[in-house]
Parts: sequence; C-alpha cells; structure tokens
Amino acid sequence: MPKEERILNLIEAERKAEILYKEIENRSLITEGKTEHQLNTEVFNLAFELFGIKKFWHKRIVRSGRNTLLPYKENPINLTIQKDDILFFDFGPVFENWEADVGKTFVLGNNQKKLKLKRDVELAWKEGKEYYYQNKDKLTGADFYQYTKKLAEKYGWEYGNHHCGHLIGNFPHEEILGDEEINYIHPNNNLLMNEKDLNGDERFWIYEIHFIDRKLEIGGFFEQLLS
Repeated sequence: MPKEERILNLIEAERKAEILYKEIENRSLITEGKTEHQLNTEVFNLAFELFGIKKFWHKRIVRSGRNTLLPYKENPINLTIQKDDILFFDFGPVFENWEADVGKTFVLGNNQKKLKLKRDVELAWKEGKEYYYQNKDKLTGADFYQYTKKLAEKYGWEYGNHHCGHLIGNFPHEEILGDEEINYIHPNNNLLMNEKDLNGDERFWIYEIHFIDRKLEIGGFFEQLLS
C-alpha cells in the first residue's frame, strides 16, 4: 500500500479516537468515586456504541492519583478517582484494522500544579513534534529520547518512562514488525527514525510524553501520531 494511503488511514483512525475522547467529556464520564476499572469499562462500552468496535491493540489504561507515576508496562492496584484528582487515559482502538494510539490527561478541580502538568505534557509534545520534523533526517531513536528527557527538565518535571514512543500501523503491527528496541523511541535505538522497516516501507511513529513528580505523586501523559 502506498505511503500516502497508509498515513491517511492512520490519521483517520486517530480522528475517530479523538471523537471517543470528546464524547467521554461530553458525557461527563470522569467523576470522583468511580474506580479506574469502572471508567475503563465505560469507555470500552462507549467505543462499541460509537463505532461498533471491541478490538484494542494494547491493554486499555486508566490511571489516577499515584498510579499516574507508572508507565505502561506496570499493572497497579485499582484506585478510586478522588476529588481534585489527576488521571490519564491510554487507549489503542483498532478501526478497520488500523491502529490508533491516543493518550490524554484530565484534571478534576483547580489544583494549579496538576493543571500545569496537564498543560505541560501537551506543550512539550508539540515542541517535540516540531523538533522531530526539523531533524528527522539525522535523528535516531536514542537522540529523540534524550531530547525528550531534557524537555521534562525544561518544564520542571522528571521523565517517567524508559521510552517515549513506538511504531504504529496496520493491526497487528507488533506481530508484523516485532517488539524490539529498534521499534521504540528508546535510548538503545541507534537507528535513524526515518529508516524503512524490514519490508522497505515507511515507518510511522507515536510520540509519548510522560512527565512525573515523585514527591507529589502525580504524573501526566500525552501521546499522538507524529503526522
């Protein structure tokens, strides 16, 4: 399939994921007193209602409170959402066999530190995207990871994960391309990010920002397609 058609399919999948998030807000699903698992199930049901899908290419994540410190690979205890809480979502819905991967942070109440964290992960993502497009012809995965760690310091946070993104594509891309470090924006990935995959095709990346404050036990997360 031509590069242009593949990226359009990925963009369309992300557009539908954004509709899902907007509807989460419109229906005021994020409320105190609800557990992470309850909210996760409600979003799963909403995705089926809106798009008729039950397929997600990775585990669905809702993290609140101190669980927001933890990266994707962890499986923490099920917390109850609190008043003035911070939480984030990480969903990978599959639309017509094309993967989306969108992560967003939400804040209940007016805690200024938490609201700043929500703003900062989004601003840093945009800053990182601009840097990527200015340097992608010479940028390795390791380079981009180190740049992103410095972004966290610039905004006054700690970076919270061992990578800052990964490949995305036609489902199931992990089985097709593998789960090696070269398929992540990882400190050990010394391949150029614009290198072709094993089949000679263009690779497309999800870029992740995960900033944390261990003392305050809060984290913020934002991810989207680099398109």
